[in-house]
Amino acid sequence: MTVTPLGLTRPASATDALLRRLVARVPGSSGATWKLTEVYTGETLVELPQSTPTDIERAFAEARAAQRKWAATPLKQRLGVFKRAHTLFVDNARTTTDLIQVESGKNRRMAIEETCDPAMVMSHYLKRAAKLLAPTKRGGPVPLLTTSTEIRQPKGVVGIIAPWNFPFATGISDAVPALMAGNAVVLKPDNKTALSPLYGVQLLEEAGLPKGLFQVVCGEGPDVGPTLIDQADYVMFTGSTATGRVIGERAGRNLIGCCLELGGKNPMIVLEDADIAEAAQGAIFGAFGNTGQICMHIERIYLPESRYDEFKNAFVAKTEALDVRAAYDFGPDMGSLISPDHLRRVKAHVDDAVENGATVLCGGKPRPDLGPAFFEPTILEGVTKDMLCGVTETFGPVVALHKYRTIDEAIALANDTDYGLNASVWGRDADAARAVAARIESGNVNINDILATAYAAKGTPSGGVKTSGVGARHGDQGLLKYTDVKNLAVLKKQVMGPRPGQAYEKYVEGMLSGLKLMRKWRIR
Repeated sequence: MTVTPLGLTRPASATDALLRRLVARVPGSSGATWKLTEVYTGETLVELPQSTPTDIERAFAEARAAQRKWAATPLKQRLGVFKRAHTLFVDNARTTTDLIQVESGKNRRMAIEETCDPAMVMSHYLKRAAKLLAPTKRGGPVPLLTTSTEIRQPKGVVGIIAPWNFPFATGISDAVPALMAGNAVVLKPDNKTALSPLYGVQLLEEAGLPKGLFQVVCGEGPDVGPTLIDQADYVMFTGSTATGRVIGERAGRNLIGCCLELGGKNPMIVLEDADIAEAAQGAIFGAFGNTGQICMHIERIYLPESRYDEFKNAFVAKTEALDVRAAYDFGPDMGSLISPDHLRRVKAHVDDAVENGATVLCGGKPRPDLGPAFFEPTILEGVTKDMLCGVTETFGPVVALHKYRTIDEAIALANDTDYGLNASVWGRDADAARAVAARIESGNVNINDILATAYAAKGTPSGGVKTSGVGARHGDQGLLKYTDVKNLAVLKKQVMGPRPGQAYEKYVEGMLSGLKLMRKWRIR
C-alpha cells in the first residue's frame, strides 16, 4: 500500500512489482521510455518501454508464427480459452479497476464498469462464434447440380490502436472476437494507459491463450503507427477523426480493411412530454460520466422553450451537487481528466466560448487543489457555431444548453454537425420519441437513456456515420469483419454451356427459359 504525495492511498494491488512485470512485456530495444504517471498526483508510476519499428516488426513476426498454430486449433478449444478467461476477468475485476484508476484518473464507479465490458463481449461471442464461423452451404447457379459454400478464414494479424479513455474495454474487447476468429493481435495502447490492457493480456494467457499470439507495443502514434499499419492484415482504431483519416488512408494504400470509431458531437433532445427529473439525471451521466471523456457522451442538449428553465434549474442543481475529487473508493461522482495537456484543451474551449459571449451556468474552471488535471463540471448557454465548443468535440465535462421551438427545428439542430456517433432522445410517448430518433443522423440513438443501452447491446452493431467512423464493433459484424470469405463452389455435372452438337442459339433459349422458370418457382 502506497501513500501518494496528496495523501491518497494508492490501491494495494497496483504494486511496483506488478507494474514492472506488466511493462516488461513491451519490447523496447532502444532503451527509450515513457514516464507513465498516476493521474491524480502526477507522480511517475513506472518507465514504459517505447517500441522501435524493428521491435514492432519482430512482434508481428512472432504473432504471425503463433497465429498459424492458433488458426489450426479447433474452434471449440479456442473458445474454451475465453470461457476460462471470463471467470478470470470477473474474479480479478478489482485489480483491473485499480490499474484503470491509477493510469486514467477516472472515478472508481466508471472504472469498475469498464472492467465488465470484455466479459460481456466474451459472453456474447461464446454464444455466437461457432455459428458465425461455421461453413455455410448455399445454392449454386444451377439447382441440384451446383453448390456454393461460404467459408470464414482469419485475416491473419490484426493491429488494434486503443485510446486512453477506455483502455481496458477497447484494448481487450476489440481483440476478443479477432482472437476467437483465429487471428493474432498486435495492440498499441496509449502510452498513458498501457497498464490495464497489459494486465488483460496476462489474464488471457493465464486462461490458456498461447504466448506470442497477443503482442503489445508502445509508443507515440506518429512513431509506431505507420509500421503497425504496414505490418497488419486489418486495423481496428478508436480515436479522433483526424487520426482516423490518416489511418484509413494508409490502410487503403495497403489494400487492407479497417474499422474506425471516431469522434462525436453528440446531441440530446428533450421532448415536451419528458420527465424532466429523469432527463436531468440522465444528462449528468451523459455530460460528466468519465469526466466527459466518452466517445458517445453528450455535448449538446436541446430543450423545448416551455421547459427550458425547468430543466436548466434541475440540471444545474444536480451538477453543483456532484462530488468531484481524487479517491480510490466508490465515493466520488467524477474524477480527473486524463492529463494536464488535455485540461488545457478543455479550458481553451470554455475560455473561447466565454470570450465570444457564452454564459457559464456552473463550473468552468480547473481545480488544481484537487489534482493536476481536475476540471469542474461545466454547463454553458449561448454557445454558437462561431465558438470552438460549438462545432468541435471538446471531450471533457462541458455541455451546452439550447432552446428549440418545434421538433423539426430540434432535429435540424441535432443533425447540424459533421459527426454522427451517438444521440439521445427523452420523452414519455415512446412512439413519438422513436419517430424523432428515426430522423437523427447517428449510428446510435438511445431513447430515455444516454448511451449504455445501445453500447451494451452486444448483439447489435455499434458504429458511427458521417465523420464519426467506418464499420462497427459488436453484433455479427463485430466478429465477421476479422475474417475473409472463401467461396468454395462445386459443379457436380458439366451443364454450364451447350451440349455437344447443340446450336448456341438453342442453348440460349433454354438458358433464358430456365431463368424465368426459376424465378417463377422461386428457386433463384
